[in-house]
Amino acid sequence: MLAFHERLRERGLKSTGPRDDIARVFFELGRHISAEELYAEVRKVNPHVGYATIYRTLKLLKDCNLLFERHFEEGQARYEVAGEHHHDHFICENCGRIIEFESDEIERMQDSIASKLGVLLTHHKMELYGLCGECRAKKPSR
Repeated sequence: MLAFHERLRERGLKSTGPRDDIARVFFELGRHISAEELYAEVRKVNPHVGYATIYRTLKLLKDCNLLFERHFEEGQARYEVAGEHHHDHFICENCGRIIEFESDEIERMQDSIASKLGVLLTHHKMELYGLCGECRAKKPSR
């Protein structure tokens, strides 16, 4: 929240109750969340917050580099707290669970491929899709 308030001041914006409620809930949840899910969670704290305020605050958090907006295969925007380290995602096609992971091996392979192609790699995203362990355990084997 301190970084959020600092970025607001840098932009000449004020901290407001609804804005703070949305940011606090978002940061405390610490998971990939849609605007609709965030709206439902924030309404538990402040029932007067509307969708427009949710979307404006999400955009503000994005502009302040405090969140990442992700678009997975489902198409719906999901938001996550901007971290200091890069990670990739596994998305369960059955339950929608999102698992973050890091792999030094994958990072080295990407650097090697970029080098072989003679290109400068500035960023990337990796999304793996399949069934998580819980869903695999529930599915009958063929």
